[in-house]
Amino acid sequence: MTAGADKIVSSIIQEAQSKADEIIQEAQLESNSITEAGEKEAQLEKEKILDDAQKQSRMKYQQIISEAKMNARRADLEAREEVIEESFQKAFEKLRILASTSSSEYKQSLIEIITEASMECGGGELQVLIKVDDVDKVKNSLNDIEAVVEKETGTKTTLELGDNINTIGGAILKTKNGEIEVNNTIEARMQRFKKTLRYEVAKVLFE
Repeated sequence: MTAGADKIVSSIIQEAQSKADEIIQEAQLESNSITEAGEKEAQLEKEKILDDAQKQSRMKYQQIISEAKMNARRADLEAREEVIEESFQKAFEKLRILASTSSSEYKQSLIEIITEASMECGGGELQVLIKVDDVDKVKNSLNDIEAVVEKETGTKTTLELGDNINTIGGAILKTKNGEIEVNNTIEARMQRFKKTLRYEVAKVLFE
């Protein structure tokens, strides 16, 4: 090979080597860039995963705390309700016992209950429905009750004993034509006033 040919070959080899080195360098840079981008992406993904986990952890914690508070409040309300209901049962039993006696206290209460119900009916011709054991307690007071009701309502009032009813105490009053009826038995009164009484009982028991 001539000196000129050697020179040309050497020049081509150098150029090829230079081009190869350039390609390798660019590839290395691109590889480094891809690796760096991948590491950043991996780090961001890692941070996102950790952030999501922390958010879920906080949400779960708040949910557990909220449920615990709700359950505690429910248990407290149920316990209070149980105590209040027990108090009502005791009061009801005391009234039942009182109404089964011939005490002046119950007799006076019965007269007041009949008077109140008669006025709610507006007076007039009324029937008094009570249990058989209470008949003797009020039959001699009916005239006095009539006078009070007439005075309060301005309507001539007559009371007559009707059929006996099954109740622990109190009375049902109704007009003779049956259009108006007022249930003033102890059971009905307790039921009507239970909401108000529940509040009062709760104040006494828990404040």
